[in-house]
Order: sequence, then C-alpha cells, then structure tokens
Amino acid sequence: MHILVLGNTGYLGAHVAEHLRALPGVRVLVAGRSPAADITVDLAADRPKDLAALLAEAAPDAVVNCAGATGGDTVTLAEVNARGPAVLCAALRMAAPGARLVHLGSAAEYGPTEPGMRVTESAATRPAGPYGATKLAGTVAVTASGLDATVLRVGNPVGAGAPPTGLPGRVARLLADAGDEPDAELRLGDLSAHRDFVDARDVAQAAVLAVTAAGPLPPVLNIGGGDSRPVRDLVRLLAEAAGFRGRIVEAGSGGSARSAQVSWQCSDITAARGTLGWTPVHTLDASVAALWAAEGVPAR
Repeated sequence: MHILVLGNTGYLGAHVAEHLRALPGVRVLVAGRSPAADITVDLAADRPKDLAALLAEAAPDAVVNCAGATGGDTVTLAEVNARGPAVLCAALRMAAPGARLVHLGSAAEYGPTEPGMRVTESAATRPAGPYGATKLAGTVAVTASGLDATVLRVGNPVGAGAPPTGLPGRVARLLADAGDEPDAELRLGDLSAHRDFVDARDVAQAAVLAVTAAGPLPPVLNIGGGDSRPVRDLVRLLAEAAGFRGRIVEAGSGGSARSAQVSWQCSDITAARGTLGWTPVHTLDASVAALWAAEGVPAR
C-alpha cells in the first residue's frame, strides 16, 4: 500500500507519518515544501493540473493531508487551509480518483457552543474567526469533492512538537525560558476557557485507522479527548512538569480573540469509536509529559 502524507514536517503530520511507517507492507511517501520531501508540493500555490501530474506518478492508494496553517494573516490562512484542500481534491479527481483522502480539520470549525454540551458532527458550524472559517472551507472542499474522503475534525492537540502558535507549545517555550527562580513570573491571558484536549499520538492513530478502514467512511469524524478541561489545568500540569517555582499571572485580556469567543469546547467522539474502533488512550498528564520532554529541558 502506498500512502502519501502532505505536511509531514508539521506538528501532527510528523506524528501521522511515524505511525503510518510502523504499518507492515506500507510505503509512505511525503510531500511538501521541504527539500527532504519525496514530492515537492505547495498547496498554497500549485495549480491542480501540476499537482495532478505528480500524483499520477506517485500513484498513491491513500493520501493524508496534514498541511495547514494555525497562525499568520487571513490571506495565509485562506491559501493553506481553504485553497490547499480544494487544489488537492481537484488534482486527485484528475490523477487518482480511487485513492482515499483523509484530511485533518479542526474543532474550531464549530465555533461557540453551549457550556456542558458535547458537539456531534451534525452540529451547526459557526467559526469564530479566520482560522476556523478557513478550516471549514477546507472541510467543505473535501466533503463535496465526490472522492472517497473523510475529515477528522481534531480538538486541541497536545504532545511532542506542539508549535508556539498554539497555547500548549507557547506555554512550554515560556516555561523553558522562565528560569528556576522562585520570583519568576509567567504572564498569560485568561485561562478559564474549557478545551477538549487530545494527544497528538491519538490523532495519528485515528488517521491510521481512517486510512486502512474498509468501505466508505462518514464525511466528518470528531477526534478529541471526549471531555473538556479548563485551560488552567493544562498550564498547571506543564508548570509542574517543568518544576516551575514562580508565579502564574492571568492578565485578563491577554488571550486570543478566538479563545475569548469560544469559552467551551467539547466533541462527541461516539462516531469515531463506532466507525473506526478508535478511542483516545493517552491522558492529559501523559500528553503534557511528552510535550515537556520534547523541549529538551531537564525538570528543575
């Protein structure tokens, strides 16, 4: 089986590629802008017919699209998160219409939800900002493509390699730089929001199961931890893992505008359990430990 992974040098893409390479009888090809990629691809700029020529030569049985932007201006987000999946789908229709496509979406596509509610895949999508809106546009491109495709709508991933554009990676970097003095101070925004954290390794396993599942899959599957935790819990666990002895200050309005608008996030993962036989196995404590260990800073 030949599987093509796009965005393998990114956060989740690296985990997905690693898990796929562990499968027997599978050859993993990687595509992206990196010089080390097997196939040079830029979904934000390539034309569908040019990408189709590359796909025809690679002849993949399945494609996993992990390419995405979590930060940057609206143009960048639109080019990568919206245009990218649309170009990929158009190219696949031309060159490899029988290949399965697994695309990583985001729970940010749902937008604000009622506190205490577990959101199912049929819930309304009302993204609160450009990131969620562009991810939703990518999801629509995939689900309307006519391909054998599914979107894994991922919650808030935590684990090794978390980028500084997201809260887990940013806090880990700040803690690594904070030093071990008792009077050190970590200033963050409001940490009262609740998020559905999911380990990056569990996301990768969901992608593996989606790629190898027999028969058609639902157009969208929620991939999350299945519960909601205060962001404050994540920061506390990271501080404990780092041996941080200073003070954490919540500076009120210091968080992102999107986080302020979405105070509660929790995905219903029943469909993924039933369809893929998938369930998250890593606790938030384990996810935080993996994230901190990847920072390469000994606990103080």
